[in-house]
Amino acid sequence: MAYPDDLLSSGEHVVIHKHPHWKMLIFPVFWLLVVVAIGTYLAGLVVDQSWASIAWIALTVIGVVLILWLTITPVLRWRTTHFIITSDRVMYREGVFKRTGLDIPLARVNSVRFEHSLMDRVLGCGTLLIESASDEPLEFDDIPSVEKVHTMLYREVNDNPDDDFHPRTVDGRA
Repeated sequence: MAYPDDLLSSGEHVVIHKHPHWKMLIFPVFWLLVVVAIGTYLAGLVVDQSWASIAWIALTVIGVVLILWLTITPVLRWRTTHFIITSDRVMYREGVFKRTGLDIPLARVNSVRFEHSLMDRVLGCGTLLIESASDEPLEFDDIPSVEKVHTMLYREVNDNPDDDFHPRTVDGRA
């Protein structure tokens, strides 16, 4: 999915657009299953009671609140978190109601490195560390295919034809 073109400057194009790794959705799905299972079990316990309809309403309300809090909110947070590398900058956007963003011009990137644990390697994700000209290194966790993203970012930073060394020529000789 491409990042909205109206947020890019003229001549800028998206190189990579990623959401955090899907492993961030494991606990929300787990909590969804737990809430549904416990709610179903409790609803089955009160089925023969005279106050069963009140209990079912209460269980439904509690279940909906828990699902909104433990499942829907993290999924929305995952969906609205973007890690983007363009031809001019690195962008990081997150948030549903309160949006925050970070932009790093590629010209200010000094070094790029990645880290991933054994579990991250198995899942195919990791942490990308970007050191810019004046700031402490910035960590971007749970980037899918972090080695490929690292390579692409390195290429974008170092393969800019405007910053390549061109020896002066005198009479056509170097």
